[in-house]
Amino acid sequence: MSLTVAVQMDPLESINIGGDSTFAIMLGAQARGHALWHYAAGDLSYCDGRLTAPARRIRVQRVAGDHFAVLETKTLDLGADVDVILMRQDPPFDLAYITATHLLERIQHQTLIVNDPASVRNAPEKLFVLDYAEFMPPTLITRGLEEARAFHAEHGEVVVKPLYGNAGSAVFHVARKDANLAALTELFGQVWREPFMVQAFLPDVSKGDKRIVLVDGKPTGALNRLPREGEIRSNLAVGGSGAQADLTPRELEICAAIGPELAKRGLLFVGIDVIAGYLTEINVTSPTGIVAIDRFNGTDTPAIIWDAIEAKLAER
Repeated sequence: MSLTVAVQMDPLESINIGGDSTFAIMLGAQARGHALWHYAAGDLSYCDGRLTAPARRIRVQRVAGDHFAVLETKTLDLGADVDVILMRQDPPFDLAYITATHLLERIQHQTLIVNDPASVRNAPEKLFVLDYAEFMPPTLITRGLEEARAFHAEHGEVVVKPLYGNAGSAVFHVARKDANLAALTELFGQVWREPFMVQAFLPDVSKGDKRIVLVDGKPTGALNRLPREGEIRSNLAVGGSGAQADLTPRELEICAAIGPELAKRGLLFVGIDVIAGYLTEINVTSPTGIVAIDRFNGTDTPAIIWDAIEAKLAER
């Protein structure tokens, strides 16, 4: 079954093909004979019930500096011309991102969209995870300094991070006697209108922050991300390194608890983050990490993803 696949993502010219998950998924699609089209979220137009975008048909290859070629350009009717849309642009999860989900939702009855745009909109990483508070470290969401001070006093060491941040950006460790909490609260209030997140610091983050990938609600692999010396952030985007990882009984328990809800919501490709057995985030917008996971574990996550997509299409 040959499919027409449109990939809504950031510019192809700037991706790191050595580690980019979307590029790996595109290679997997091409290997199955699927036609690939690329467009940016900002290219979407809606008129008279039709959602369109100027798009480029592409061929991809894992060759640095020559990783894609444009075969054709045309305006796609994303409802009529396309079988699957991969919504894979990077955050920030802002009004532009939310608007794209609203537009894509209007053609869901025609085209399979991965992940489900309404579910992506309703499951931001650091808020959806609150549904599973029993697996989380102690957590506060606030804009208030006094609330943050009381939480800091109770837990001694905390991590402060923006509610809609990504890739480890603007994550701060506030130690027991650190005097910067008031300044951080002021800074966060000036930069972001929404509340911020404060969590009890987990010292075992030095042993790694595990990224676990779930496809259609089932765990398919994991990567232990280790912070570099002098850092608490283990994201690969900020210099963390990866190591092979198996799932512990606690992590399997977490996956069993959240997996059915992910599948029910149409969140087909999800990455969760677990530190020392505590669930910290559920990543649904543009999860990453599958290239490193497959390298360490000898797996083929893109093939698992395409098996799941093709099964969903067969059910429609």
